[in-house]
This record gives sequence, C-alpha cells and structure tokens, in this order.
Amino acid sequence: MKVSRKDIDKLNSILSVSIDKVDYDSNVEKVLTDYRKRANIPGFRKGHTPIGLIKKQYGLSVKVDEINKLMQKTLNDFLKDEKIAILGNPMPMEQADLDWSSENLIFNFEIGLSPEFEVSFKNKKAIPSFEVDVDSKMIDDQIKNMQNQYGKLVSKNTIEDGLEITGTFTNEELEVNNPSTFQLKNIKEKSNKEAFKNLKIGESIDLKTKKLFNEDSDLSFHLKLNDQNKDEINEVKFLLKEINERQPADLDQELFDKLFGKDAIKSVTEFKDKLKADAEANFVNQTDQKLLNDINDYLIENTKFDLPVSFLKKWMMTAGENKLSEKEAEEEYVKSEKGLRYQLIEAKILEENEIKIDFEQIKNFSKDLIKIQMKQYGQNNPDDKELDSISERVLSNKEEVKRISDQLLSQKLIKLFKSNLKFKNNKVSYEKFIEMAYAKN
Repeated sequence: MKVSRKDIDKLNSILSVSIDKVDYDSNVEKVLTDYRKRANIPGFRKGHTPIGLIKKQYGLSVKVDEINKLMQKTLNDFLKDEKIAILGNPMPMEQADLDWSSENLIFNFEIGLSPEFEVSFKNKKAIPSFEVDVDSKMIDDQIKNMQNQYGKLVSKNTIEDGLEITGTFTNEELEVNNPSTFQLKNIKEKSNKEAFKNLKIGESIDLKTKKLFNEDSDLSFHLKLNDQNKDEINEVKFLLKEINERQPADLDQELFDKLFGKDAIKSVTEFKDKLKADAEANFVNQTDQKLLNDINDYLIENTKFDLPVSFLKKWMMTAGENKLSEKEAEEEYVKSEKGLRYQLIEAKILEENEIKIDFEQIKNFSKDLIKIQMKQYGQNNPDDKELDSISERVLSNKEEVKRISDQLLSQKLIKLFKSNLKFKNNKVSYEKFIEMAYAKN
C-alpha cells in the first residue's frame, strides 16, 4: 500500500492511494469465512455452505467494504505522519474507469490545505475597551432592592397603589391554576384596576385576559401559560388571598450581617463600597466578553490569508446529512467563512503560546464558578468536600464540560490579549454599554 501526494498549489493537493491484493486479501478472507459459519442458505446446513458460493454472493461487497476501511485508515495515518493540516476531509475524486474486480486499485482524493500565516499582536490603532461606570444611582437602586427583599410584609385590607396583591388565577377548561403576586401598576386599563380595588380578601372576579397586563409576557408569566394555551385563553378567574405592604428593612447592622455575614460590614459607607466593588467585578465579565468579540473581529480583519475556497464549497455540498446544491453551498460558505478564519487564527494562537486546557483545570475552574454562585445565596465558605461533590455532578454533563471549558479558554485568551495588544479604555454608563454590546444583535 502506498500514498503519494501531488500539490496543485499552496492550498490544494491530490493524494493517490495505491492498494494491492496483498493489502486487503487476508481481511476479506477472514470476513467471508465468518459469513460461511453464519450463513443460512437453502440446500446447505448452517456453516457448510461452499466457500466458493459465499465468495460469489458476498465477495465483491466485502472487498469494497474492507478496501474502504483500509483506505480511510491509510489516509488518516499518512496525514498524521506527514503532519499535513487539512480543512474539511479528503474528498474522493470521480473515477469512471474504476474496476473493483481488479487486484490492484488506485484511488485519488482532493484535500484542502490549511494556510500558513502569522498572527501579529502589534496593533497600531488601539482597540476600544470599556469599563462600566458604577455610579451612585446604581448603588442606591441596588440598596433599595435589597431593603425590599429583606423587608417585612404588613397585611392590609384594601388594594391600593404600591401594595402587593397575592392570589390565584384559574381557568378550569385550560387547566390554569396558578398563584401569583403583582401590583396595580402591572395592570392595564383603568376598568381592570378599579375591579381589583373593589375586591376583598377571599373574593374573586372574572377578567378578560386581553389587555389585562401591561405586557403580553406578563400574562404568560402570571398565569404560567404555555405556547398552546396562551392563544386559547380569553377569560380567567382571580381569587384574592392577601394584600401586603412591603416595608423596607432598615439599613443597619442586622441587614449587613444577613447579606455578608456577621460583622463583615459595619457601616453604610462600607456597605456601599462593597456593593460598588462587587458590581464592578461582575461587569468585568460582560465588558471582557465584548472586548473578546471586538478582538476577534480585529484579528480576522488584520490576519490575511487565503483559503481553498473552491474545495471547501465542493466539500460542503457532500459533507452534511443532506446534500447541498451549488447555490446552497455558496450561501453556507459565506455564512461560515468568518468563523472558519477565526478557528484557524485561534488554533495558531493557542499553539504558539502553549495554551492548553486539561480536565484538572476544568474541574478547578468549575469549583471557582460554583463558589461565586453560592456566595450570591449567602454561602460564603463552602467546604472542599461539598465543592467536589457539586463539581462532580456538573461535570458529568458533557454539555456543561464544553461550556465551562469554553469559559476557561476565553479567560486565558483575554488575559493573553490584554498583555499584548494596545487598548483605549472608555468609561460608560451601564445603559450605554448594553446599547453598544447588543447593537449588532
């Protein structure tokens, strides 16, 4: 068996695989002998069918199958041994004169070669980076939310603006039975608001669902509707169970201890400083993600190389489960070209900077993520045994392993980029940042 390579140009080559009878014959004989043992052919006892008859019936198909398996392994070994980086997979060339009955066969394959290029971090023009300005209004709003969350509920007898209305929405026909809490400000139409104000605890009213809430999404949320019954429901009954005034918690040591642990925070100033620091840290993840996206765009734009375009379009026509037309392959290539270019650039960066990710790194990173999440729920000091247990459960899911691995890789890349590229920092409001970050979506 022999593989030869003929370069068409820098991005396209043809591999020729020459296969002789000695390369596949023993495998074919072995498979046919096994067929003979298991064959149930009329007129012969099982396992006693003449081998000549077995070869006549199955010989050619077994030969084709064994040659294809051998050829695939031979190609993979050749590409690996010769360190040939390709795009897509080797694509068999049409051979009208191929005679499968011949003992010696030659098969030709087109391959698209991965281009050679350099990635430069010497950007002349600074890439814009962003920092969210955590202003006093943002901190004050967060404090109000925390005070409300940890405040107490005081029961009331009549519904007024600002009070929390708790009850159950029902519709027997569509099997809706959902408890919910809302305020008058969530209700649309003056007539609906007046109907609620006249309710007493324990009483119920019938309501039209159209224009009941300010937003259509609110109706689905408060009634827990699915895609099917949200279009079918026209009426709903509401049973009032509670009316409460939420009185904010005092901004005192008791609240600080509930939020951060005993005596971790001892003053309003420390409290605000802590919230500001936490907010800034949380925003770093969002600003880093935008920065990473912008760096990717910069690298794609400024790293020039050619691709084996004709080969890739031809390969796309046959690579998927469903065959594509020439026009469909053209459209698919246009959609995927940018992503393909970045994959090549990223692979080059990882190789040149020896960035690798193993399972131990993924495990440790997952534990860090779990600690951050637990901290949000007031669990500040989880023990290692608990973290290991949670991490093990999370990493038993392949999709979670992929997600966490991608996060870790992004973290390593952003650290590398920040150390090598030039940036111009811009401090913006959170609203402005969100506007810029999602402008393309």
